[in-house]
Amino acid sequence: MRAHGGMPLRPMGDPDELKARHFDRTVTRRAWGLTRAYRRRLVGFLLLIVVSAVLSAAPPLVIRQVIDVAIPTADRGLLGLLFGALVGVGVAVAAISMVERWLSASIGEGLILDLRTMLYHHVHTLPIAFFTRTQTGALITRLNNDVIGAQRALTGTLGGIVDNLIGVTVTLTAMLLLEWRVTLIAVALLPLFIVPARIVGRRLQALSRESMGLNAEMNSVMTERFHVAGALLVKLFGRVERETTGFHDRAERVAAIGVKQAITGRALFASLGLVGALATALVYLVGGLIVIDRPDVQVGTVVALGLYVTQLYGPLAQLSNARVDLMTALVSFERVFEVLDLPRAIDERPDAHTLTEPRGHVRFEQVSFRYPAATGSTLESLEGPRSEHGGDASAWILRDIDLDLRPGTMTALVGPSGAGKSTLSSLVPRLYDVTEGRVTVDGHDVRELTLGSIADAVGVVSQDAHLFHDSIAANLRYAKPGASDEELVRAATAARIHHVVERLPDGYDTIVGERGYRFSGGEKQRLSIARVLLKNPAIVVLDEATAHLDTESERLVQAALRETLRGRTSLVIAHRLSTVIDADEIVVLDQGQIVERGTHAELVAANGLYAELARTQLSTPVTSA
Repeated sequence: MRAHGGMPLRPMGDPDELKARHFDRTVTRRAWGLTRAYRRRLVGFLLLIVVSAVLSAAPPLVIRQVIDVAIPTADRGLLGLLFGALVGVGVAVAAISMVERWLSASIGEGLILDLRTMLYHHVHTLPIAFFTRTQTGALITRLNNDVIGAQRALTGTLGGIVDNLIGVTVTLTAMLLLEWRVTLIAVALLPLFIVPARIVGRRLQALSRESMGLNAEMNSVMTERFHVAGALLVKLFGRVERETTGFHDRAERVAAIGVKQAITGRALFASLGLVGALATALVYLVGGLIVIDRPDVQVGTVVALGLYVTQLYGPLAQLSNARVDLMTALVSFERVFEVLDLPRAIDERPDAHTLTEPRGHVRFEQVSFRYPAATGSTLESLEGPRSEHGGDASAWILRDIDLDLRPGTMTALVGPSGAGKSTLSSLVPRLYDVTEGRVTVDGHDVRELTLGSIADAVGVVSQDAHLFHDSIAANLRYAKPGASDEELVRAATAARIHHVVERLPDGYDTIVGERGYRFSGGEKQRLSIARVLLKNPAIVVLDEATAHLDTESERLVQAALRETLRGRTSLVIAHRLSTVIDADEIVVLDQGQIVERGTHAELVAANGLYAELARTQLSTPVTSA
C-alpha cells in the first residue's frame, strides 16, 4: 500500500525486537561489498532519485505562476509556456522513473542472482551432517525470502530513504521560501500523521507475521501431502475428507487474517486521508487569511503550499520508520551470511592434487571415526526441534579399522545393524573425514586429493536410489553430461534396464517422476547402476543395493551388479549374505570394530558371528561357493 503522497508503507520487523539492535558494521561492509559489480548503476539510481525529487517540486511553483501572473495579466504566451513546462516536467519525471525502475530491477535481480548462486554453491559444499539436521523448507526460505529481503534493502529501503530525504528537504525548503508561517503549521500537524502510521503499522506488522506463520504452516502441509508418499498414505487410509477439512481450517485462518489486514490497511489510509484533508484545509484557511491581510502574498502561493503539503507527510511518515527499515534489511543480510559463513568440514586443500588413472587400491589405516558435534556445521535456526544433546559429538562409530582393498577385488562388509558398515563405506568418497588414521586411494590420502577426482574415481550405488524429476536420459547423463545415446544404451543394457526403457512410449525421454516414483524399486536400482556404469569409476561402493527388493528384482539387479563390479575394486555392504558369498574377503563388523575376516568358507568354519548370521539367513547348508 502507499501512504498519502509518499512511499509504500510495508510490514516491517517487530519494532520492540529491533529497537535493541545496533548497526553491525561488519554486516554493513559485507552487504556493501556485494554491490561492487553494481556500483555505477547504484550511483546512477540514487542520482536519478535526487533529480526526480527536485523535478517533482517544480509543478506547484509553475501553477503558482499560472495563478498569480499568467491569468491576471492575460498573458497567453506565458500561459502556453507554463503549460509546456508542466507537460515537460511530467514527461521528464515519467522518463526518469522508467530508467530508475530499470536500474533498480537490474541491480536487484543481479544481486538476487549472485546471492542465490553463492548460497546454492556453498550449501552443496557443506557436510552431509548439515543436511541430516536441516529442515529443507527453512533452508529454501533462506534461498528465497531472505535473499529477496536483502535485495530490497538496497533498491527498496536505501532508495526509499534517499527519495524521502530529498523529497522532504526540497519540499520544506520550497514551502519556507514561499510562506514560513504556513510551513510551521504544516510541520506542527506532523504528529497527527506519524502517530496513526506507527499505531496501525505495528498492528499490520503483527498481522503480517501471523499471516506468514499460517501460510508457512499451510505450505508445509501441502508439501507433505502432495509428495508421492504422502498422497499415497492419504489414499491408503481413506483420509481425503479429513485432510480437506484440516486444510480448509488452516486456509480459513489465512483468509481471516487477510480480511483483518485489508481492514487495518484501509483504516490507515482513511486516517492519513483525514489528517491530509485537515492539513490541506488549514493551509488554505491560514493562507487565505494571510492573503486577505497581506496584499503581497498572492493566491497562487497558497495553492502551491497546499500542493506541497500533499507531498510532505508521506515521506516524513516513512522516515520516522527508517531505522526499523534498515534494521529489518540488515536482518535479512545477517540470515544470508549465517549460511554462507558455515564452515565446509570437507574442504579441498589449496595444494590438493588430481588422482589420475586410478587403479582402485584402497586402504584404511588405523581408522577411527565419530560424528562431529553439530556446532559450527549446522544452524539451530534451520533445524527446528532438536534433542537436548543433539548437537554433541557422537560416541565412537569405528575403532582401529585396518583394511586393504586390492585393485579389482571385492570386499564385503557384514554385521548387525549399527555396526558401522555404511559409515565405513562413506569414508571412501569422502562424505566424512576420518577422526583418526587415514584412508588412501592408490597410496594418496583422500584428504590430499581434489574432491572432483575422488568423485570421478568412486561410484556409489545406495540402498535408496535417488532419481531427479527429469527424463531417464538426463538422470543417466548426470554421471557423464556429454554421453552419447549409444553410451546410454550400452550402460542401460549392461544394467539390465534397457529392455524396460525401450518399451516406454517416450523411451529415454520418459520423465521418471519425483524421486523416480514411476518406476519400481528394482527398476530404479538398475537405473542407478546404469548411471554408475556410465561414470566408469575404478572403485564401486554398494550400500545394501538389494536390501528391499523382491526375488525377481534382486536377480536382475545382481546380474547388473556383476557387470558393474567386473574389473573394479568394490566395497559391498549387504544384509543378505547370499549376495557376498563369492567376495574375495568378507569383513565382519560389530560395534565399530572388525571381529572377523576371511572368505565365506573360512568364516563358516570359524563358527563365529558370521556363521551365526549365515545359519540364520541361508536356507541351504553354509558351505564354500
